[in-house]
Amino acid sequence: MSTRLNFLVYLFLFSATGLFANDRDGLPIVPKPQQGTIAETYITFDNEWEVYIDPEAKEASDYVTSVLKECGVQARFTARKNSADLILDIQQKISKNREAYHLSVYKNRKIRVLAVSRNGLLYALQSLRQIISRSGNGITLPVCRIMDEPAFPWRAFMLDESRHFQGMETVKKLLDEMSYLKMNIFHWHLVDDPGWRIEIKKYPELTAIGSKRDFSHRDLTLEQWNKQFPERKMHYSQDEIREIVRYAGERGIQVVPEIEVPGHASASIAAYPWLGASSKLQGSGIWGDLYDVTDPKVEAFIRDVLDEVITLFPSKIIHIGGDEANYTHWENNPQIIQFMEDTGIPTFADLQVWSINRFSKYLESKGVRMMGWNEITGDNIRGEAHLKASQSEKLAEGTLVHFWDGDIILINKAIDEGYDVVNSNRHYTYLDYSYEVTPLEKAYSFHPLPEELAKEKASKITGLGCQMWGEYTPDLTRLYYQTFPRIAAYAECGWTKAENKNYDEFRNRVKNTEHRWRKMGYLNQQPAYSVQDDTFTLRQLPSQSGGTGSF
Repeated sequence: MSTRLNFLVYLFLFSATGLFANDRDGLPIVPKPQQGTIAETYITFDNEWEVYIDPEAKEASDYVTSVLKECGVQARFTARKNSADLILDIQQKISKNREAYHLSVYKNRKIRVLAVSRNGLLYALQSLRQIISRSGNGITLPVCRIMDEPAFPWRAFMLDESRHFQGMETVKKLLDEMSYLKMNIFHWHLVDDPGWRIEIKKYPELTAIGSKRDFSHRDLTLEQWNKQFPERKMHYSQDEIREIVRYAGERGIQVVPEIEVPGHASASIAAYPWLGASSKLQGSGIWGDLYDVTDPKVEAFIRDVLDEVITLFPSKIIHIGGDEANYTHWENNPQIIQFMEDTGIPTFADLQVWSINRFSKYLESKGVRMMGWNEITGDNIRGEAHLKASQSEKLAEGTLVHFWDGDIILINKAIDEGYDVVNSNRHYTYLDYSYEVTPLEKAYSFHPLPEELAKEKASKITGLGCQMWGEYTPDLTRLYYQTFPRIAAYAECGWTKAENKNYDEFRNRVKNTEHRWRKMGYLNQQPAYSVQDDTFTLRQLPSQSGGTGSF
């Protein structure tokens, strides 16, 4: 059947369903669709469906089967589109947005999805699962039509596993909920001071030594750790990384790893002290040290690490951190000072930009884009005393700047210099902050486009990320409490246009999702303490049942 004839049939079937109310708000879908109409008619389906899936998306068949099974539907795939109960069709002409989809439920017990891409089909599936109700041995759906696409292409959740290691089972559960909310980037913070969590075959000590501690036990020596926790493994093998990347990809999620340079490197420097600006002088690892980026051997080490990381992650984006570098370690190394004098690098901020540019160009030569926290621009974003001068060097073209702190002026500056920006303003998007500091309503109020941003620059903001930092997430109770339900608010901030958002209406729509999370154990418990802000001040909380009672 031609595309034009398909579209005419689509319109005819919808015209036969009767009058519709323009009522997106009546659809209990999170994030909120851009356009939706719902009739007062509900249709009951059998619980066995014939499903047609476009050949371009056939690799998604197993995931489609699993989602429908969770909804009480047994799927049988068919190559005959006309006889299918559920049609999952790719038609690129419906929108210029690669993630767009149309979902229609008809009175004649047909469900049709048109999507620009495989990911669009998956997003339609998530919307469908949220409006399905079980009715005896059958399935009930409202007659409806949804035309939907995301406001921003970057909708990320970050998990910090350096400070506290969570493991594959937990990561997969979080990926399931990301897909449920149509979030498409898993930012995986695998490397930081407390622990190195990814196997690098060329440097086995990174995991043999660098993975052995976490934030709660950062003061233990390796010998003390091995005595207390002899069997505990706290890193991912490369095969485990591949499995998580596969699992995420099946759900339409790209995995972006973070490998910190030049700071937050204590774990790797503990394994190989010659990497550190101060540690190489002492002969043993020093907490908070920086890589000696002027040493060709250190640069070769970082390139070797990046080479192995590139082979594991098909997203073609690597986050190199770049934040909170304590330049005192460079300042106290005579060889680094001499290098700066010989090469004419005037400030330590310039040295950081110089080194990061070298890695950016190296990644570019491998077909990979570099991303980093906004200190990589060389700006002193928090007025820190140890940053004695700003930079004159400029970042390499194509770098993706991840804004987390500082004045909004810095976003404008980065855009003026040609960079794309992901907005993760910590005052709104840090999931480790308490609900007293960032209540659900404040999280929902976040808009990736700052009010101070000129309209012509809006296209340079690619989206947002919400960050689950791990200093005080030693167990799943704390991790889930901090994450749910705020992750739903951030998902809607990234998907739904600002003018279509309404907090009271969101709270009503999210009830079904919260019910799901209670059944799964994500909202059932509250920890005994609260992390107030980025100073990590702890406050005792009274006993409280339920995860959302005081939000």
